[in-house]
Amino acid sequence: MDHVVITIARGFGTGGREIASKLADRLGIHSYANRILTLASQYSGRDEHDFVEVDERLRDGYLRQQLMSLQKRLTPLPETRKFESDDRLFEFQVRIIQELARTESCIVVGKCADSVLKNFDNVLSVYVEAPRAVCVQRVMSRMNVSESEAHTLISKTDKYRAEYYKYYTHGNYWTNPVNYDMTLNSGRLSMEQCMDLIQQALWIKFGEDCKKAFPSGSVF
Repeated sequence: MDHVVITIARGFGTGGREIASKLADRLGIHSYANRILTLASQYSGRDEHDFVEVDERLRDGYLRQQLMSLQKRLTPLPETRKFESDDRLFEFQVRIIQELARTESCIVVGKCADSVLKNFDNVLSVYVEAPRAVCVQRVMSRMNVSESEAHTLISKTDKYRAEYYKYYTHGNYWTNPVNYDMTLNSGRLSMEQCMDLIQQALWIKFGEDCKKAFPSGSVF
């Protein structure tokens, strides 16, 4: 097994994105979140006759270059709008995520990636959650908002994510633990401990293949 993908789903304010970013640095791989949506948005707006060109551009190597050329968002972005489906956009996200899983070791944050890759045998799926009070404090600190604003942002964003997941997985529920290989409580565990546990789970699930799949093989 040359490539291993970690998918991370997370509640808003749990620090899941930061865990993904730090773990990617530790393992010597890329973490993808908003850049997948940005690239999918660019392609979903194209005319049907452009699809042959799009297929070529969603191949190994060039796909990675496109994603890496896009800006990586470091601050959390809440979803305050009502969820509205966009099947064409999601189709391109699926194609991007599955091509990544076939061609490189990486971390994919959100985007129903655990479901999109459920038939791939090189995937470890993780869900990160935390008590509401912990999430509120983290959102207040990271976004410089009041406690009441933090509660509102968490409620609306998590509602959006739940509806998004339910729609694109045909009725499954986002926080259902059976969707994932492991669930972590970032309110009880530090980020370092969360990363350590994910790394241990990689070794338990994939064994010696981890040394081939990650550039920083010495961490195993």
